[in-house]
Amino acid sequence: MAVSVKVLPSPKCLFDDPIQIKVEGLSPLQEVTLRASLTDENGELFQSFAYYRAESNGELDLTCSSALAGSYSGVEPMGLLWSLESETPFKRLAKKNVLTPFYVHVEVFEGHDITSQLLDKCINERKFLGEGVKRIPVREGRLKATLFLPPGSGPFPGLIDLYGTGGGLVEYRASLLASRGFVTLALAYLAFEDIPALPDILELDYFGEAVEFLRKQQQVKGTGIGVLGLSKGADLALSLATFLPGIQAAVSISGCGVNSFIPLHVNGFTIPPHPGDFGRIKTVGESGMIDYSEVLDDPRDPATWACRIPVEKSPAKLLFLSAQDDRNWKSELYCREVVHRLRQCGRDVEFYCYPGAGHLLEPPYLPLCQASIHKLLGACMLWGGQWREHARAQEDAWHRIQVFFRQHLLDSDAVKSNL
Repeated sequence: MAVSVKVLPSPKCLFDDPIQIKVEGLSPLQEVTLRASLTDENGELFQSFAYYRAESNGELDLTCSSALAGSYSGVEPMGLLWSLESETPFKRLAKKNVLTPFYVHVEVFEGHDITSQLLDKCINERKFLGEGVKRIPVREGRLKATLFLPPGSGPFPGLIDLYGTGGGLVEYRASLLASRGFVTLALAYLAFEDIPALPDILELDYFGEAVEFLRKQQQVKGTGIGVLGLSKGADLALSLATFLPGIQAAVSISGCGVNSFIPLHVNGFTIPPHPGDFGRIKTVGESGMIDYSEVLDDPRDPATWACRIPVEKSPAKLLFLSAQDDRNWKSELYCREVVHRLRQCGRDVEFYCYPGAGHLLEPPYLPLCQASIHKLLGACMLWGGQWREHARAQEDAWHRIQVFFRQHLLDSDAVKSNL
């Protein structure tokens, strides 16, 4: 029987779908190496590998077979995906064009040596846009955004998706959320087209236009809008939930409860940026990676409270997700500070802090990026995180985000039909 490697239940799936990798036709207890490889849109090669020993029936099933060594060890059904690492240091795997998939090549080699005989190979096509999902560029008024519409008439919960100070128009999280049944607006607010990378001030009215645009969509549930943000996008999500009507639920990912970096103009007044000292930047190793985690002042210091987002006034339901190994800033400390404030006011909020996770909590199976070049700073930023723990955190966070929004943006009957 010839050796064969398969991706189940289908070689084509969404990027956030788990898969089963099986190898058949091996000799009992035969030693092999499995390798995964992916080339991104910049031509950068990402690879992972693991050593295995076949079961007594000559098969391997990564959902129950244990890796002996390699990029990971133990039983890790998705280990070949989440351990992908670039040949060039400090590269982050992210999707620019969500209309095209990533192609993951899975290969099986004889013995514990990737230079030995290739026994079989297959391709796992991982898409960022589900069947029937529409991608619509938005240039309405000042808005620079992309709208993703699930197939069907809805109504669907509506979300605004915000990334951090790296800027640009980041679409891959929004496209995956739309593929899971959310009308999602990926919104640019820094470093895109005529939007400067570091404006003198951010206007809340700009984000208000995005809320109104989303509320007008016929497929959106009319009772409220959700917003989620990562890093700087997280404190903006809290500001939207505090100052704009119609925001019913907000998710803060690796964020804080203060206004960070750029003044925010809100209804006739301005929230200043949270203070810090760039003299506290640390450089790590010969590569000169930047550890930014000590730069910002302690948010518990009363001298910084003018920069707080008064999220206690928000009527929205709130979910906070943070990482204990965040080396960009102390998201655990910042989240605990705002959660403490809210709970002192009697608010029931959800808060999860992930041991071993780094700053960049992304959709599942995107590999950990411990450090990469920050577009705004032009330097290599340390993000933190441990491979296995970060992968676990991303799976859990992705599930919690979807359950949270369905719970608070849909009525109970709709929730049951979507679970």
